[in-house]
This record gives sequence, structure tokens and C-alpha cells, in this order.
Amino acid sequence: MAKETYGYNNGFPTVEPFGSFVMDMFTPKSDLDLSLNFIADETSSFPRERKISALRKFAKVLYAHQRKGNVFGVLPIMRARVPVLKVVDRGTGIECDISVENKDGISRSMMINLMCLVDGRFRILCFLTKVWAKAHRINSSKDHTLSSLSITLLVAFHLQTRDPPILPPFSALLRDGQQPISVQKVVHEFRQFGRENKESLAELFVSLLSKLSSVRSLWELGLCASTYEGSWISKNWGFSNVGVEDFLDRSQNCARAVGKLELPQIYECIDRSLDHLLSFRNGYMEGSDLKVLLFGPVSLHTRQEDAILSGLGNPKRSFPYHDSLTVPSNNTPLPKKMRYTEPIGRPSWPESQILSSYPQSFVPGQLNYRAPPQPGSPPPPEPHHLAYHKLPSLLPRRSHHLPARDPPVPVGPPKPAYWSDLHPPPPSTPPGPYMFDHLAHAPSASVGPNLYYGSERYPPLPADPLAPRSYYQL
Repeated sequence: MAKETYGYNNGFPTVEPFGSFVMDMFTPKSDLDLSLNFIADETSSFPRERKISALRKFAKVLYAHQRKGNVFGVLPIMRARVPVLKVVDRGTGIECDISVENKDGISRSMMINLMCLVDGRFRILCFLTKVWAKAHRINSSKDHTLSSLSITLLVAFHLQTRDPPILPPFSALLRDGQQPISVQKVVHEFRQFGRENKESLAELFVSLLSKLSSVRSLWELGLCASTYEGSWISKNWGFSNVGVEDFLDRSQNCARAVGKLELPQIYECIDRSLDHLLSFRNGYMEGSDLKVLLFGPVSLHTRQEDAILSGLGNPKRSFPYHDSLTVPSNNTPLPKKMRYTEPIGRPSWPESQILSSYPQSFVPGQLNYRAPPQPGSPPPPEPHHLAYHKLPSLLPRRSHHLPARDPPVPVGPPKPAYWSDLHPPPPSTPPGPYMFDHLAHAPSASVGPNLYYGSERYPPLPADPLAPRSYYQL
């Protein structure tokens, strides 16, 4: 596709992968970083304007493929420090980040891959920490959280500052230059550098979170993690909230994307994970539960299924209006959302129209729930407002003279005198706190908020829940 777009000239352009794929730290849902290279000389510069022009030309080709249904999510981001073109393959669901002449990214990925040969724990701990960060949604530079490179360098810095250290300072590995061939020769001299350190991966992961938690208030004072020197340094970035020095270009902060509002969210995830680890150590949590809380549940979706789900797109817009390149894509219009004439989950019969302020145990759909009876106590009656309603599908027929556990006690101003005269108890009913059959035929005003109905403190509803209240009710 690149050759068809730009032509073919002495073996160029070429497409070269870098990032987590080259460093062998990728997960099944990791992005694939690709670099479009047009020149062989690594020292020659490629102007930013030419990079943007090349990406715009390639974006038009991808938009055509998007209209055919081969890809989706074409998104050019030209205002970033490194211009990038995002696209997702519909068949595999792999998201690709395409840049132009990203020689720094290629060299950095190759050198980190070589540095993993010093100690095998480096690669595994990077992978483990990235999975943890993704599970807590703090591994996205576009969301102003930690980038994958900043996580990798924080892990490397943590291994450099252990006692005894597991990794040497990167300055020692770069002593003969930044060429991958030179770095590869030096790496062989440092093999088994951290053999004196016997810490396990679990211990290193816990100590990494503890180290990050202990310096939360020092970032704003200029604290910086330098993998080049292998120690903490002081550096004034001016606007950064977390300082992680780039070991190739020491003037750059790899964690510059972390926002001020997102930093407390990152530390909330760190503190929560440390609490879970402490509960597990004290025997209050199972290992399977800890695994889910730290790294998330196991996904049952394949990449193809995720691609189908993601391919539905955003119903609000189908192409990036915020960018200078706004080439529309003729996607298939999404179906309209369903309209509901009543709230979801609520049936349409009148008995369901009970006020939401009443206890959930009074809702007809949940009347099967009963509290366990106390020893020696009579069986509980039906709720007062449903004692004689015609709900054959919900309420069984019960005796008319079951003793009530919580008889109403008049409170507040007294009712009119004729209230008890008009509705006396049945003559056959012996005196005492019995089921209030006479109240079932009383006007709705006789069961108002001026009566105290036991421990619930909720008055019953009238016989017809939808009937209007009379003027007696205050």
C-alpha cells in the first residue's frame, strides 16, 4: 500500500515496526507501531512539514479502504509532537499507529530490547506492569495518563535502584554510542549483572508500587527518575506533573502527557492495589480474587470479536472534525436507538406504580422476600397497603385476622372525630392489635402520613395506587 501511494524508489519507502512489538512486551490487545521510512541515512533530517504531508496522503488512501469496509477508525493526529495516523484493521482488530521517519522510536525500541538481555526480570516486570496499568485504565497518553514508554522506564529505574541493583545505569550501556550494534556489544559484558539480587517478580512489583506511592508529593518539587544515571535527580520541567527522563534525549520528559487532574487518579489506583496486596498478605483475600483486582478479568473476546464491536463506531461523528484533515467516510449509517415509552424494567400494570420513596420490600415484584421469622413470633402480615388488593399473581389469600406485628400508633394532630365512628372494627373482632380489616375500606385519608407504621416509618398506599389523595391527607 505504501509503494502504491508514494511510488518505489531504490527500495523505499519501507515500513518498519517498533515499540512493544519489537521489545517483545506486547499483549493481545497492544497497538502496532509502524514507521514509514523514505531515506536510508539515519543522520539526515526529515522536516515536520514533509511528515505531515506524507501522512495526509496516506490518510486519503486509508479513507478509501474504510469506505470499502477493510479498515475503520482512521484518525490523523497532526498536532502531536510526533504526527501519527491511527487506523484499525477490521479483520484482525489490530490498531496501528503510523508515523513517518520515526528513527528515535526505532532506535529506542531496539536498545530496550537489548537491555532486556541483561536480566530476564526486566522484560517480564514491564509486561506485568503494563497489564496492571491497562486494567486500571492509566496506560494512555491521549487520556493524559502514563505512556507505555514511561512505564517501561519506570520499571527499568526501579531495577536500577534496588539493593543490590539488577540493571546498570543506561549511561554504562551507551558508553560506545547509541548505535544498536555498539549497544549489543556492551550488553554482553553486563549479562548476569543482577545475579546477586534474588528478589522475585512479585516482590519487585510490590516494591515498585510502594516506591511510586512514597514520592507522590515530590514530583511537583522537580523530582525526576533518570535511567541514564540510574538514580533520582532534580529537574525543572516547568509544566510536567511526573518526571521520567528520556535516556536518549535527556531534554525530553517521557511522562509529559500525565495531566494534573489525572495524577490523583493514577495514585488512587496505586493505593487501591497496595490495599489489595496487604489484604492478601494478611489472609483476607484469595489469590484468584487478587489476580482479578490487580490485572482484571480474563477477556473472552478475540481480536476479531473486538474488531466487530469497535467497528460500530461513534454515532456522534464518523471522522475527526477536530483535525485539519477532515475527509468524510461513507460508513453505513447506524440504526436508530430504541425508544421506550416507559422506564426499562417496570411493567405497565397499575400495581407497579408505587412511589419510589417506599421501601423496596414493599414493591409487588419483590414480595417473595421475607425476613427470617423470630422464634416464638407470629407470622408477619402482608404490607398494610396490599392486604386486600386483588393481586392473585403476586399475593396468596391469607387469613383476615392475623395479628399485626407493628400496629399503627397515632401521632401528630388527631383525626376528625367521625373517622372512627364511620369505620368501627367488625363486631366479631376481639379487642387487641389485630389485622386492620376495617382500614381496608377506609378512605385514603385515613392512612396518611400522620400514622406511625412500625419500624418502617412508611405509610401504606391507598387501595388504588393511582387514585388521587383526598383532602384529609396532610
